[in-house]
Amino acid sequence: MPIKIPDALPAVEALNRENIFVMTEHRAIHQDIRPLNVLILNLMPTKIVTEIQIMRKLANTPLQIEVELLQTASYIPQHVDTNHLESFYRTFDQVRERTYDGMIITGAPVENLDFSQVSYWDELCQIMEWTRTNVHSTLHICWGAQAALYYHYGLQKHTLPEKLFGVFPHRVLKKNSPWFRGFDDCFYAPHSRHTTIYPEEVAQIPDLTVYADSPEAGIFAIKSEDNSRLFILGHPEYDANTLALEYQRDIDRGLNIQVPRHYFPNDDPTQAPIVNWRSAGQLLYTNWLNYYVYQTTPYRLSDIHKKER
Repeated sequence: MPIKIPDALPAVEALNRENIFVMTEHRAIHQDIRPLNVLILNLMPTKIVTEIQIMRKLANTPLQIEVELLQTASYIPQHVDTNHLESFYRTFDQVRERTYDGMIITGAPVENLDFSQVSYWDELCQIMEWTRTNVHSTLHICWGAQAALYYHYGLQKHTLPEKLFGVFPHRVLKKNSPWFRGFDDCFYAPHSRHTTIYPEEVAQIPDLTVYADSPEAGIFAIKSEDNSRLFILGHPEYDANTLALEYQRDIDRGLNIQVPRHYFPNDDPTQAPIVNWRSAGQLLYTNWLNYYVYQTTPYRLSDIHKKER
């Protein structure tokens, strides 16, 4: 089954060009199927790019997914078309009485700020608290993962000596986990961040287990014991050119930025990068949807309220 999103969303045209089947709202209402309801809290300033990246991963599954987009009300991005936000995004007040099978909380370019300094931190805390009772399983990405690890478990993020930037090899630590079913012994994923989480501090939290890491990039994947919270510290959804665009952006700003590691052939930014993380990224999202959302979510979404964690 395909992903169901509003007909006019820019992601529809982009995914159709890639031969990823997107179901129109008109067709979806004529199918007698309860779709999985997935809410995406998009904290990235590049709203449309992030929408397409994540929806691409959600669409390549045999499940029918109905996606809703959420934005913060306490902070409105300055470089996003307001018509796009008004047309396709909801605020927390509009969804707080609802329940969802799954939720994704994206990263945000605010790593160098203390959590309390982020303008929408209080609102984000309300949303993360709400997920305990209103979302069956929540997937957190990059800064979104660091924020949730701090909010739910008190784990601090730590500033790295230099930006972790590039595509790094990873290993699966829990090879029998459904989350990493189908993964190779070594898989690749992009990272772009200034902060990290220390594994020895995660080890002190009985509810958390590290499922994959990298000798160079550190922790990659963490999961709670009850599968209600999953955390990814990289960006397996990134496009082929995402790191290249970020690198050029920082060069244009006059920043002293390193060439992203293991990304350009021979570390030469004049050459086109070779994608070696696409299949692993797809598996990561597909396995989350299948094993931690679809196979365990209650048929009646209202029953999620009964599962306070």
